Amino acid sequence: DNPAVELIREVIDHKDGNRAKSYDYLQYNQYERIGFSLNNLPAQITEKKIFHKYDFLIGHPDSAESTTKAILPVYMSEKTSENYYRKDPEKHVQIITGKKEVDFSDYLDQDGMNMYLNRMYADVDIYANNILLVSNQFLSPVAESAPASYKYFISDTVLAADNQKLIELSFVPRNSTNILFEGKLFVTMDGNYAISKVELGINKDININWVRQFHIYQDFEKQADGRYQVSKTKLMVDYGLLKTKGPGVYGERTVVLSNYVINKAAPDQQYQGNDVQTLPDAAAQDNKTWAVMRPDTLSAADSKVYSNIDSLKKIPSFKHAMSILLIINADFKTLKTVDVGPFSSFYSFNPVEGFRLSFGGRTTPEFNKKIYFASYGAYGFRDEKWKYYYSTTYALNNKSIYTFPEHYIRASYQNDTRIPGQEIHDDSFLTSFKRGDNDKWLYNKTSRIDYLHEFSNHFSYGLGLKNWRQRPAGSLAYVTTGNVSIPDLTTTELSVNMRWAPHEKIFQGKTYRTNIPTQYPIITSSLTAGVKGLLDGEYDYQKATISLFKVFYMSQFGLTNVTLEGSYTNGKAPYPLLTIHQGNQSYGYKDGTYNMLNFLEFVSDHYVSANIEHSFNGFFLNKVPLLRKAKLLEYAGIKILSGGLRAENTPELNTSLYKFATDINGQPLTYSLNHTPYIEGNIGVGNILKIFRVDFVKRFNYLDHPGISKEGFRLGMQFDF
Repeated sequence: DNPAVELIREVIDHKDGNRAKSYDYLQYNQYERIGFSLNNLPAQITEKKIFHKYDFLIGHPDSAESTTKAILPVYMSEKTSENYYRKDPEKHVQIITGKKEVDFSDYLDQDGMNMYLNRMYADVDIYANNILLVSNQFLSPVAESAPASYKYFISDTVLAADNQKLIELSFVPRNSTNILFEGKLFVTMDGNYAISKVELGINKDININWVRQFHIYQDFEKQADGRYQVSKTKLMVDYGLLKTKGPGVYGERTVVLSNYVINKAAPDQQYQGNDVQTLPDAAAQDNKTWAVMRPDTLSAADSKVYSNIDSLKKIPSFKHAMSILLIINADFKTLKTVDVGPFSSFYSFNPVEGFRLSFGGRTTPEFNKKIYFASYGAYGFRDEKWKYYYSTTYALNNKSIYTFPEHYIRASYQNDTRIPGQEIHDDSFLTSFKRGDNDKWLYNKTSRIDYLHEFSNHFSYGLGLKNWRQRPAGSLAYVTTGNVSIPDLTTTELSVNMRWAPHEKIFQGKTYRTNIPTQYPIITSSLTAGVKGLLDGEYDYQKATISLFKVFYMSQFGLTNVTLEGSYTNGKAPYPLLTIHQGNQSYGYKDGTYNMLNFLEFVSDHYVSANIEHSFNGFFLNKVPLLRKAKLLEYAGIKILSGGLRAENTPELNTSLYKFATDINGQPLTYSLNHTPYIEGNIGVGNILKIFRVDFVKRFNYLDHPGISKEGFRLGMQFDF
């Protein structure tokens, strides 16, 4: 047998006893530093006159491992913490005692950016089966199945500083295109087969978007119990639009662990509360204190980053550039106390309103830290009607309502158009382009009072009161099966919503919140009751909905996103108050809709649905020589919707209910699912020009419905690594 394979099998057999999580209790101190710099800046840029004012920023990397050229440091953060781990019941609490970072909070969500960086540069547990880094899951070289994916070689025998004999074990992927490491492990020969040192890199053929080089160096120290635990990790990544040359971004994360206390329980209160806790004075430490807290001395370049960036933010050209980037990213322009926007909805068009102009804005915390106003106005040149919205929000936690966790009460009124069943009004130029007929709309007048309370553990609940008056527009008409015309419909709803997302990571933008995927589920539920007689409400009904979202990581085979949802509406009500399943008649691919379904096509008072999509992370296309350089990613998915209408909500059986929508020839356009699930599937290719994605979507049944698309290509945008 190969002695290298025999050795790695010993490492695998002993890893449960060597990893830190084998202890019943563990305490340690941690220091962490993350830095980013622009690198490989061409001389034709740095030598331009406009760039001379930035000369004080230009530096050179101090790290011997770095292969980058002249760099422009743009970000650095440092953090010290005390960590407490308990095995049963499992709990890991990190108490942040010191925190220092370059402040870009005027332009982006600082906490969200730190969460995104921590996902990209996650802690490396070499003993885990899979290691999540830069949005990709790598198979560890000491995973149970690793010998089937890696080739191992004994390359040397070395003597460590403590005179411990180590075997240098080199490894490479059996297939260079798979999401795998290459590098070296240094294994102790004391009978524990522990890892004393790690050097990891990636093959140039691997399909990781934007990444040129990737290196991890990890050192272990012998502890009081004779076992080795991580003492220092350095992770370095060189990003670039082009694979081998041109400007890019150099990122580095250094983590130092010290003062291990093994199998000694801390007081019970240390294991209580949130997983991450920050001391009130963590950000108030001065430079002298930081000089003591750091386990090493900052390099000459790093020591200047904080002051240099403070100076950079005062340069008018930089402020102007960041203002433009903020408009592109957030869709708003900040004018001291007011955000003007969103700009994407300034111009749009649809069959009912024709050419539509919209303009709006909202106040910022600089206007008032507790009270927030938002409003917009829009005008349709075909229907010659004004639409508008205004709201007042009161923050109950003395924090901005645009940051997590939110806690507020809001009153709002909206007079606007909407496509029936679509939760969000697509009010932009690009989403104005639709396939097929799209002339059935609503004029809505909606008054709302909403209360939302988010907790730091990512549980939240909301209460709502909604009075909604809808009037059909375009070719849509509300007529009962008894041929009585209904000019408008009014309903009043009381609602309770709950959401639980354990260990959730988010990036909070000015107008949106983006989830940073984790392996934990997200569960949402809602209860809604229509109340007849309350504020002119015309119907009594109750609707319960629950949904589950989870990401399943499958190592080098990619990941699967699964969304399951179910809903039941109790009571008798016309179809506009039931569930109108979300269609998509645009040419863009949308995750939360049925992309081959027409608007208003299916209505249910009970349903269950499954949305499953797998990303293969280039597993197949990266093995095709002609396509390998393109770094394309493959996707495949299926959406299944099963539901129906009870007899009491079927228009043909009740003369008081509204007829389903029809076309100009009287052919029905709206249906129930008749106990036969609707199914559509998609296969797609992503990472086209780094950001675009094209999917071929096919509808598998209900093909006799008029005006549908059976199949087609849909375009999307997706940015990730």
